[in-house]
Amino acid sequence: MKLKNIIRTSVILSIAFFSLSTFVYAAPYQVEQLPDKTVYNDFVVGPGKYQVELKPGQSKVVNVIVSNRLGKDKAFQIQVEDFKGSRDPLKPVILLDGERGPYSLKDYLKFGSTTFMVNHAERVTIPVTVSIPSDAQPGGLYGSVIISTVTTAQEQVLEGESSAGANPIVTRIGSLFFIKIAGDVKEDLVLKDFSLADHAWLLSGGSVSFQLLYENNGTVHENPYGFIRVKNMFGSEIAKIEVEPWFLLPDSTRLREVAWETPFLFGRYVATADIAKGYGGEKDLATVAFWVLPWKIIGLVFIVIVVIVLAVRWIASKFTISFKK
Repeated sequence: MKLKNIIRTSVILSIAFFSLSTFVYAAPYQVEQLPDKTVYNDFVVGPGKYQVELKPGQSKVVNVIVSNRLGKDKAFQIQVEDFKGSRDPLKPVILLDGERGPYSLKDYLKFGSTTFMVNHAERVTIPVTVSIPSDAQPGGLYGSVIISTVTTAQEQVLEGESSAGANPIVTRIGSLFFIKIAGDVKEDLVLKDFSLADHAWLLSGGSVSFQLLYENNGTVHENPYGFIRVKNMFGSEIAKIEVEPWFLLPDSTRLREVAWETPFLFGRYVATADIAKGYGGEKDLATVAFWVLPWKIIGLVFIVIVVIVLAVRWIASKFTISFKK
């Protein structure tokens, strides 16, 4: 029995040692210490989004940075997945797992080792090379570099878990790559709707939420941006709200909400969306009118007026004013 336990322990330790050494020595990536050693129980991957225009035959190196703030040393894995857009306005990106997307970038992203170890409070810089073939057609290519953590065999042993039948816990964070191949591309971005949230036209106060619905029928992603200008009932501009750039993939529809926080509004307002379709100069202009009637304030004023009127009438009924002849 003792011999069996010794053999079992030796096998487990050998597996743990082998797995650990594989992860430790597999990645020749640059390692740096984080200035903040606080435990946040998470890890960070950046940049979250990377976009660039390349010509056929060109290459570019992008650094993906992984920071470990988990409070313990952790093994990571890196892989590439394609993604695509969606006609569902609330789902801007759909990761395709092992499937090849309609604008696949999977074959054009290269990096070193697929597994590596990062100690707590360290960050690793992973050079990712984007290489576009010389015969690539003009348009967009889209892929994601996925960084994931996996509970390895040695971690299960150290935590006293049985490796048999145990499902590893995996956390994934992706860095999205938007590559535009220069040339004759189709750009077809359409503003489908500009309105208040839920198409409201009467509000009782508080923040105002605008929504922009765009549709991209082109072959490249677009980055609309601009302003929403608000005028009051007298025609004076009282607000200029920035709409920061957001992306729309080809063959997709996306809803963008923009909140306007203001302390007090009363009356009729007109909002104008002044949105640049991208960086080519074309713009979309659309307007929406709405009313703001703060019912609580109006109700309070009404009650005060009623009380004052009733008080005046009561006073008038109790006193008689007479004039001497």
